[in-house]
Amino acid sequence: MTLRYLNLALIVLFPIAWFAPLLRAGLLPLFGLSEISVMSGLLSLWETDIFLGLLVTLFAVIAPMVKTVGIALIQFNIIDRTALPVLTFLGKLAMADIFLIALYIVVIKGAGVGHVEVAWGLYLFTFCILLSLGISIITKRLDYRAK
Repeated sequence: MTLRYLNLALIVLFPIAWFAPLLRAGLLPLFGLSEISVMSGLLSLWETDIFLGLLVTLFAVIAPMVKTVGIALIQFNIIDRTALPVLTFLGKLAMADIFLIALYIVVIKGAGVGHVEVAWGLYLFTFCILLSLGISIITKRLDYRAK
């Protein structure tokens, strides 16, 4: 039963993580830093590169939310467990987003051009993705038909 509530909590936590600051970036440490969130990054991408904006929207927003809702539907016996492999795959797509953010941070810090600080939203977003992955693994092992 707790697993169901944890999964439902993700429906609230994901949108918070999307608007939370992932990182603070600036040209030099002396100047003010701009906060970047998933949503602010998406808005910038949609203005400059529609294809990349579409991919990031799929990885960061659509895949995790569809997976979370799908897992809830399985847990409450609304849809069949045969959808679980597809939902697990969607969760893996969301992990690609975390990898890309980490890669950008390493590249920017390594180039020495700007200043980047990791913000609390990156930890929240990573926590949500990992919790979702764990929930799908445990859900796969449990049989909700008997409950």
